Amino acid sequence: MKKTIITIVAIAGSLALIGFILTKNKKENEEKTAIVAEKNAAVSVKTASVKTEEVSLDFSANGNFEPTQELTFSAEKSGKVTSVLVKEGDYVNVGQTLLIVRSDVINVNAQAAQAAYQNAKADYSRYENAFKTGGITKQQLDQARLALTNADANLKQANINVGDTKIKAPIKGFINKKYVEPGSILTGMPATALFDIVNVSKLKLKVTVNESQVASLKLGNTVNISASVYPDKSFSGKITFIAAKADSSLNFPVEIEITNNASNDLKAGMYGTAQFASQQQKQMLTVVPRNAFVGSVSSNEIFVVENGIAKLKKVTAGRILGDKVEIINGLADGEIVIVTGQINLQDGNTVEIIK
Repeated sequence: MKKTIITIVAIAGSLALIGFILTKNKKENEEKTAIVAEKNAAVSVKTASVKTEEVSLDFSANGNFEPTQELTFSAEKSGKVTSVLVKEGDYVNVGQTLLIVRSDVINVNAQAAQAAYQNAKADYSRYENAFKTGGITKQQLDQARLALTNADANLKQANINVGDTKIKAPIKGFINKKYVEPGSILTGMPATALFDIVNVSKLKLKVTVNESQVASLKLGNTVNISASVYPDKSFSGKITFIAAKADSSLNFPVEIEITNNASNDLKAGMYGTAQFASQQQKQMLTVVPRNAFVGSVSSNEIFVVENGIAKLKKVTAGRILGDKVEIINGLADGEIVIVTGQINLQDGNTVEIIK
């Protein structure tokens, strides 16, 4: 019995000692963690100053040139291609013959329709003279007139079929893609694609602008256009479309029509820039860098630094001016705003400014 008691006391003592050591280690770890947390509490950020400066209200927007006319047209009727008269890159005019479809049977049918028409016409003339002398009845004359009408309709359709053997360009422009060769079989259902024709004598540049910018634009306004591949050339365009509704990113699509130069230097798909000139003179405005905003400009939230502490402020943003944004209310000239590192910040965090 005495031996059992001694064993129990020894075990209890050992457990107490282990508990004491664990508690001490935990306390030391917490103290170390607190020290590390204190050292790492400051979030590294970059800053900029709020400035009041003279700002031009001119702005630019980028987009891609698109043709004003573009068409992939197809065969309306079946047949076998006997000749293709154009190649990719050729310029064609409206009505120009591009390819010819085999026409043997069609020509024979047209000749037969012509003969039938001439015969019906002669018959009607004889019947008309005979009716005047009482040689035939009114009903017989009407039947001859109906036969002439039907023969005329058949001849017109036959001539249309002959015309359909010569496939002609519906618009002017460049042959951008050719889908058929001599010997190709055309089908009407589904229709066989023949050519892509692109007209680049006029192009349109599609851009998007924000709400403060779109307010200054009007249909017909002249806009200076430049293309990235022609830095020494400038083009003139006019606004032909301004969206009545913003897109999903809250920007407004705008289209500008440009007349190409004589050598058609501008190509559809090239990258272009529209330079919009403001009607207002330069103004003194309070501005901050665009990347000072938390998330996006529409959030109207900016972190400022006060005595090494990040403070989240609500502001009223005005116009977006390139990489700067006008501040209407909420910030004063000279305040320090955070421009990078906001993703790691919460209101009241200590910050370390990176120079």
